[in-house]
Amino acid sequence: MRLVTFYADGQPRLGAIQGDSIVDLAAADSTLPSDMVAFLRGGPNLLARAQRAAASSNAPRHPLASARLAAPIPRPPKVVAIGLNYSDHAAESGAALPKRPVVFAKFSTSVIGPGDPIQWSPEVTEQVDYEAELAVVIGQTARRVSLEDAMRYVVGYTCANDVSARDVQSGARSDAGQWVRGKSLDTFCPLGPALVTADEVSNPGGLGIRCEVNGRVLQDSTTANLIFNIPTLVSFLSHSFTLEPGDVILTGTPPGVGFARKPPVLLQPGDTVAVEIEGLGRLENPVGAYLD
Repeated sequence: MRLVTFYADGQPRLGAIQGDSIVDLAAADSTLPSDMVAFLRGGPNLLARAQRAAASSNAPRHPLASARLAAPIPRPPKVVAIGLNYSDHAAESGAALPKRPVVFAKFSTSVIGPGDPIQWSPEVTEQVDYEAELAVVIGQTARRVSLEDAMRYVVGYTCANDVSARDVQSGARSDAGQWVRGKSLDTFCPLGPALVTADEVSNPGGLGIRCEVNGRVLQDSTTANLIFNIPTLVSFLSHSFTLEPGDVILTGTPPGVGFARKPPVLLQPGDTVAVEIEGLGRLENPVGAYLD
């Protein structure tokens, strides 16, 4: 299934893409919640019920082309991000290859959906970068899970842009060296367009991934190049803290980021940035005007 959060009558609703339409799942089956996290907490039973609702010929439908989509999970319980997880990105960053996953967090208030503007105040940052990433969504509570069982806890995948304030993350500023702050500014975590369930993604470790800015391809790689693959990440993280339904894991970005280019290519108001992952769709966001 391709699950989405979309707006109907100004309210967020849980939906499933069927062809050129979105099925309003809670309207088709009143036992289904309208909130994605609540839905995921219901486990396989709710997922099966949603599949039946989406297939019903009587289910209420909305045209996909005119729908306004939110992030599939507008407020994840946690957004856990992995740094330096492609060897060539580590090289372009001047960093040694990590011996274990490099973990940081993005606050859930940084999450936005397709078409929502990325914005920031120049008083906070003047060096904003893009990072195309495969996002893994957790579907069951995972605590100290084995490598062999790790994929059982993954409900699906979506596209992500780990937008980064480079001069806050690292640089010459007096307030530099703050990864979480530099990664967690409002609007700095676009997700979408859909949560594609794991049964539709036969090989998440072999998906093409790319990023475009104003139509120019700046990142073009494959998730086969991850240093630490998805089972390794899920198992490793679950041995440190509990993963819950709706948690999002950003798996790292491939080479081609803006700050490492010569000359640098950093995001500016008026730009359009797009993340596209094979089989998952295209996540596109404009860069809005500076905030006061």
